[in-house]
Amino acid sequence: MNTPYPDPFFTPDPQAAAASRIVDFAHGAAGHRGVAVDSDYASLHHWSVTDLEGFWGAVWEYFDIDAATPHQRVLEDERMPGARWFPGATLNYTHHALRGLADDDVAIVALDETGSSHEVTGQRLRAQVASVAATLRDLGVGRGDRVVGYLPNTPHAIVAFLAAASLGAVWSVCGQDYAPQAAADRFAQLEPTVMITADGYLFNGTTHDRREAALELAHALPTLKATLLVDHVGLPWPSRSCPSLVIPWEDASTRIEQLDCTPVPFDHPLWVVFSSGATGLPKGIVHGHGGVLLEHLKTLGLHSDLGLGDRLLWYTTTHWMMWNLVVSTLLTGATTCTYDGSPAPLTRPDVLWELASRHRVTVFGTSPQYLLAMAKFGIDPSVHDLSSIRVVGCTGSALPASAYPWVRDHVGGHVLLASISGGTDIVSGFAGSAPTIPVWAGELSAPHLGVALAAYDTEGLPVVDQVGELVVTRPMPSMPLSFWNDPDGARYHDAYFSAYPGVWRHGDWITHTAHGSVIVHGRSDSTLNRNGVRLGSADIHDVVERLPEITEALVIGAEEPDGGYWMPLFVVPAPGVALDDALRDRIRDAVRTGASPRHVPDEILEVPAIPHTRTGKKLEVPVKRLLQGASAEQVVNLAAVDAPELVDYYARLGAERRSLRTTRS
Repeated sequence: MNTPYPDPFFTPDPQAAAASRIVDFAHGAAGHRGVAVDSDYASLHHWSVTDLEGFWGAVWEYFDIDAATPHQRVLEDERMPGARWFPGATLNYTHHALRGLADDDVAIVALDETGSSHEVTGQRLRAQVASVAATLRDLGVGRGDRVVGYLPNTPHAIVAFLAAASLGAVWSVCGQDYAPQAAADRFAQLEPTVMITADGYLFNGTTHDRREAALELAHALPTLKATLLVDHVGLPWPSRSCPSLVIPWEDASTRIEQLDCTPVPFDHPLWVVFSSGATGLPKGIVHGHGGVLLEHLKTLGLHSDLGLGDRLLWYTTTHWMMWNLVVSTLLTGATTCTYDGSPAPLTRPDVLWELASRHRVTVFGTSPQYLLAMAKFGIDPSVHDLSSIRVVGCTGSALPASAYPWVRDHVGGHVLLASISGGTDIVSGFAGSAPTIPVWAGELSAPHLGVALAAYDTEGLPVVDQVGELVVTRPMPSMPLSFWNDPDGARYHDAYFSAYPGVWRHGDWITHTAHGSVIVHGRSDSTLNRNGVRLGSADIHDVVERLPEITEALVIGAEEPDGGYWMPLFVVPAPGVALDDALRDRIRDAVRTGASPRHVPDEILEVPAIPHTRTGKKLEVPVKRLLQGASAEQVVNLAAVDAPELVDYYARLGAERRSLRTTRS
């Protein structure tokens, strides 16, 4: 699809670009290695993917990685899967997260939807981490043991994670909007030793009581030795017994202790993050201390230009991979903000912008759905002083071109709108932006440093300015160490390397443009294939959701038993809007002119809502299979869906369609 903005939408200020850390890195870390890296990003990126040892060694040196024992070489084995990075090195993530914080520095600003806030200094954060680490150690937690959190996005979660990681324990967390069984589907796989849980969380003006849910989850985890109870919203814990030793957070976090971080090998497991689990039992993706450390320093320090004096506020829940990046803000010396609540509560829909203004946030992160909703409902962030914001980051799905003018007009023309695409799989980004490169509306400015990204055609050959499969042809340090409970690596291999041996296939359709940018078209397993012409679903969602009458859309291409192909478009009209023939004609015209005349939908159907995973991704493939006649049990895990009742709704739609076809035949 042609972008409506062929010229750069935003060009960085030359002085600001010259003062960025990525330029300092290019001139310093690369330069002293004898690498002739020009000031342009393309030259730097080419070096980063053709000389992996040189580039990642330079990242190690630039960010002054403090290893207890040195590495023998940067990359010992380049096989995918199975690459071995920095053999011999021992280090610890928590040590690096806390080492740069002065006692009086603000490490964390805790925010919530009521507008209240409190600050956690470097001294207090270190003291709490040391105390909780000592509590865990007394409970027998050590290297390789699992500690899990059932927690909202508050400083408690960061403290608990850093404490576990300091011991070499393995961390995993999910938000309390997960039902106990859904959380158990994840945590029970890990056989955890300790769980840390809160009494509840805030959302949209309501305090959600999760005390009974937390105790139910504890009963579903028979390996627990202890459960730490966090008093977050002020609800007294019930008298019903917990199956494990109960320790109040106040007791666990207020001891006077010395923090000693255990050095572990570069590839020692740091955390397990879980897939959405929308189509089966969630798979546990294991990442290591060293890989995460280097990848997040590169992403946050170089691409987001974070450092001392910066503040990052990125709306996320603890079970979305963006929470992991929020925590890693500490690695750069910047301040991170946690937020408990709805991103747009009914009584204060612009509260995130208000908080960003009050706390002088420099990097504001969100999702496309949030920005589009702000525009649809006429919310104007510019009523707040947003002059401190220099970057608006956006991820979770493809950001349509129409959102770019809105950010310029309502947040500020000085702001770099950084659309990012990555995944839980690498707990980072494949492509995004940087302080030195232009932004094209509807596009990601470039592949990230160290990411050998390409678009492959059906023959497995790289193509430019054509839609292809997103692949990565050389290893990255944050690629998974393994999947949990996958001893022979078969599931891991099948997930990424079965299509192109030795090459990572991510499952997204992209276009790698001649000017170096990346356009994301959606998941390749939900591609619209009409008469052999393929189009990404995101391309249609983009043009339809630009219409002010439409809140959200979902297009499906379903193969039928008789060889037919049904392509319905489901739409959620804006409040007060009726889906009549005139609006249907407008939608068809928009698809015809803005996406593809070959992909005008067969039907346009009004629905009450579009189902998503709990991290906000549309359930395209499960809905397609429901429409084709598969049962809900076969295609979707209801615990992973934001509105489980919608699964039955779409299953009924499919049954009605099939019944109608049978009657007509």
